[in-house]
Amino acid sequence: MKTEELDDVYGAKTPEDSRAAYDRWSASYDADTISKGYRLPFLGAGLLASYLGRTHGPILDAGCGTGLVGESLMLMGYFHIFGCDLSPEMLARAERTGAYSGFEQADMGAGLPYADNHFAGFVCVGSFGPGHAPPLTLTHLARVTRPGGYGVFNLLEATFEEQGFPPVMDALGSSGAWEVVHVSPPFLPFLLSEPDLWSRAYVVKML
Repeated sequence: MKTEELDDVYGAKTPEDSRAAYDRWSASYDADTISKGYRLPFLGAGLLASYLGRTHGPILDAGCGTGLVGESLMLMGYFHIFGCDLSPEMLARAERTGAYSGFEQADMGAGLPYADNHFAGFVCVGSFGPGHAPPLTLTHLARVTRPGGYGVFNLLEATFEEQGFPPVMDALGSSGAWEVVHVSPPFLPFLLSEPDLWSRAYVVKML
């Protein structure tokens, strides 16, 4: 059964609704999700590392939440990690990890406050479910990632088509912005909960 908090964030109709839901959830987010076997942050960090290799270039943790991705990357030897998120309360939690070089509060669907071709790679996991960041976010992520860089994100099998992700992804491919280099088999983001919430992970390389 879904938690009340998860229902709130999936039911958000506006960025303001989503921000408020995550602000409320921030204090118990890690305990609530990890107790249900939440593994997206660790899979996302691992996938990026496996494609990116060793780099001193900056990495963007987009929709960083409480910082589980950034801390995982730091423990694997990555630095110059930057986080952005809609929720200031989540950003405050992420800052406590000590993993990040800087933060920006951002509505990712409206744009990202970074220069073109700035990052060596990005991870954006757990941010594209219903009520979350829109498909146009992928265009902004592609813009701020340098040629030869990699990005990792996940989409929910049940909803990504009706949410409008395929046309945006196809346009990025056909325009030469990126190529999809890996699509995972379907998997459960929550090992101990949400038995019908199937997802896939995508790895893209900027061209």
